Amino acid sequence: MRVLYDGLAFGESPRWHEGRLWVCDWGAQELLSIGPDGAAEVVARVASFPFCIDWLPDGRLLIVSAADQALLTLERDGSLGTYADLSALAPHPPGNEIVADEHGRAYVNGAGYDPLRGGAPAPGIVALVDGDGRARRVADELAFPNGMAITPDGGTLIVAESHAGRLTAFAIDPDGDLRDRRVWAAVDGSAPDGICVDAEGAVWYADVPNRCCVRVCEGGEVLERIEADRGCFACALGGPDGRTLFIVAREWHGMADISAGNGTGQILCEEVAVGRP
Repeated sequence: MRVLYDGLAFGESPRWHEGRLWVCDWGAQELLSIGPDGAAEVVARVASFPFCIDWLPDGRLLIVSAADQALLTLERDGSLGTYADLSALAPHPPGNEIVADEHGRAYVNGAGYDPLRGGAPAPGIVALVDGDGRARRVADELAFPNGMAITPDGGTLIVAESHAGRLTAFAIDPDGDLRDRRVWAAVDGSAPDGICVDAEGAVWYADVPNRCCVRVCEGGEVLERIEADRGCFACALGGPDGRTLFIVAREWHGMADISAGNGTGQILCEEVAVGRP
């Protein structure tokens, strides 16, 4: 692997968009856009831990901000506007992850409690934000939902349940509702975090405690494994030909002091055989 970028405080939510890698630095509260040469620019400052991003089909950037209990948009002047209010969805509103679909809807999830403040574990949720900004819960009883991805055919939402060691799938109805929940892949002994889907429908998941990224197919067969020297928090496929796996990694010392690894964050690159859809 090569290092594309070094010195992140707490990187998450990588996305390849228009020839650049975008990443959220939760520790620095900055949204970065990074070129193929590793040169970065700060696109926006988001005062939230966590916050995550994805794009609507019309090109608008959405930012789910736990601190604001809202889904935000990046305006042309660089300011942040409110797209949807998420405060009524749960006692601890979504903020872990977001994925937008081809219909202009966005799925967001949340853990159901605040682990940074010593909260007792509680079931997490997935919510759907329609194109008009209305938000509703579409799934619950998830064990710390983290990464999410939609399959290339648009028919299935896959959610990484970090505290259950599994990837869980839902069929997506025409109105965006979720049904037919099932275990897509049991990954016992792992803590799947950020995920992405490739052109063959396999899933790459990042694993913090095991310091790796793993590619699995439905049913759980391991197809490939990439080892790192620090915890892997999220991954995304991109690059000029779509076959670069970008891995956001960082030293991890536990929830007791999440700042202990600040500055050790890296974006690692590995060329893979199967690219993005």
